[in-house]
Amino acid sequence: MSDQKLPALGSVPDENGFFGPYGGRFVPEPLEAPLAELTAAFRQFKDDDSFVAELDREYRTYSGRPTPLYHAERLSEHLGATILLKREDLNHLGAHKLNNCLGQALLAKRMGKKKLIAETGAGQHGVATAAVAARLGLECDIYMGEEDMRRQSPNVTRIELMGARVVPATSGDKTLSNAVDEAIGAWVSESETAFYLLGSVVGPHPYPELVRHFQSIIGREAREQVLAEYGRLPDMITACAGGGSNAIGLFHAFLGDDAVKIVGVEAAGSGVETNRHAATLTTGKPAVIHGMNTYCIEEGAVTAGGNHCIAAGLDYPGIGPEHSYLKDLGRVQYEAVVDKEVMLAFETLCRLEGIIPALESSHALAYLERLKGSFASEQLVIVNLSGRGDKDMDELIRHRNQALGKEAGPPTQLFC
Repeated sequence: MSDQKLPALGSVPDENGFFGPYGGRFVPEPLEAPLAELTAAFRQFKDDDSFVAELDREYRTYSGRPTPLYHAERLSEHLGATILLKREDLNHLGAHKLNNCLGQALLAKRMGKKKLIAETGAGQHGVATAAVAARLGLECDIYMGEEDMRRQSPNVTRIELMGARVVPATSGDKTLSNAVDEAIGAWVSESETAFYLLGSVVGPHPYPELVRHFQSIIGREAREQVLAEYGRLPDMITACAGGGSNAIGLFHAFLGDDAVKIVGVEAAGSGVETNRHAATLTTGKPAVIHGMNTYCIEEGAVTAGGNHCIAAGLDYPGIGPEHSYLKDLGRVQYEAVVDKEVMLAFETLCRLEGIIPALESSHALAYLERLKGSFASEQLVIVNLSGRGDKDMDELIRHRNQALGKEAGPPTQLFC
């Protein structure tokens, strides 16, 4: 934790993109000019009436917003509280990622850019970027780690179907962190005509603020919906946190409501439940990564099974700087769950509600499973169901077969 006195909620980020000691812009000189250009454009257009109206129209007619706040009655009975799912899985393309991609792509058009460059882990951001590029007639290159391409092959196909090019990231462990590195390198060489569409609340200023701005529609809608339906605010809200955009998207509208408990849930990989060294905020330390100062997993600090987790979208060694600030401030509580907990929570939602969640979203559900029996029935809990699980079927089958043996018949529970 930083020894520096933290600024109050509502005053961050400052003009240099700092959330207290976190964030900022730590980049090589060639990136300074394109980031300054982006910052100026964001300041110019984010509250511009015509831009806001165009984005709102795209949210309604292309994306299908608002997404419902769904009372999961059988899951509520199972857990002992009133569980409300913010159904971002019903957003066009099946995840929250489109919210940010639409906003940034429209900004790129206003800036006169001809091409989008993006990174992706689970593939959902890549799919959303490819979709908005097709929608707006822009070229598109998506950088994706070779390991993630294997785990998320259906999304690779979807990206290519929409006319974008998937560029394998072959460095390091061939996952999201390496895709970010290679995508930024490509942007440096093409910044005059290309726009780097970053997928989470990470990276150098202004990206953490910019992505939060476009994802905060999740929390604004959820706040309005719960007040309209229940006449009060929730007791708790929770979301998974990798880079952290879906979490900030939900949390931001509730940060000023002290009575609302806020919990971000990280991935602890395949280690035992008491050994959570792969989780960034619960065990990491501040460091500079990808142009920002934020909490990061320390080199060599891994679980018994490694720092690799079952959800490709949460395989990131850092986290958004605002999450680091909120942790140190004490406003948000961060917890970590392991793969086994995630897979059991995934199956529970499938069987109780007929909803197949993304493995990323299942991390938040897994945390609630841990609290089972401790809730009061009248407690209202909002879970951001950030995406659907179609993309995860191959990976789930592979894990099931590893656990059971290929010749085993279907058990009562697949992942127990």
